[in-house]
Amino acid sequence: MTRHFVLLGSALGLAALLPGAAGAVDLPVRKPGLWEMKIVRTGSTMPEMTMQHCTDETTDKDMSTAVSPMAKDICSRQDIQKTATGYVSDSVCGVAGVTVTSHAEITGDFNSAYTVKTTSHADRGSAGAARDTTATVEAKWLGPCKADQKPGDVIMAGGMKMNIKDMEKLKGLIPKQLPK
Repeated sequence: MTRHFVLLGSALGLAALLPGAAGAVDLPVRKPGLWEMKIVRTGSTMPEMTMQHCTDETTDKDMSTAVSPMAKDICSRQDIQKTATGYVSDSVCGVAGVTVTSHAEITGDFNSAYTVKTTSHADRGSAGAARDTTATVEAKWLGPCKADQKPGDVIMAGGMKMNIKDMEKLKGLIPKQLPK
């Protein structure tokens, strides 16, 4: 079951970080190249995770186009606002009987580094206890993508590689209902 929350959280996290995601303000496009993203969660059994993402301007825009319709299907609220120090994102999304309310504060320049601090509340209704978590994503630009990488490649811990352009396939990972 924790895996399902991680998948949901990852999908929602991607939606919050994408340029052009639904909301009053568009986030800037990240500098093309290889980005390292370190994710630290509290209130969760998930360990710290570091991944790399090879991107270019087109890929960041394409990610928004791919994720936005999925987010529109599962989110009743998605709002991004510019602040004095960066951006704030608020969302309410539901899948498989779980409603997740999230608040994210995004700071940085999208050229060398940015940070996303998210608090979320997952409510399973009568199916189980609610859960509060916090997550921090620390992203930094490492330089050009490596020779064996193409824009959209995400390299997970342990070396597993997938391409974000295959987002349509990821929709199948979001559970229609939670296992009992």
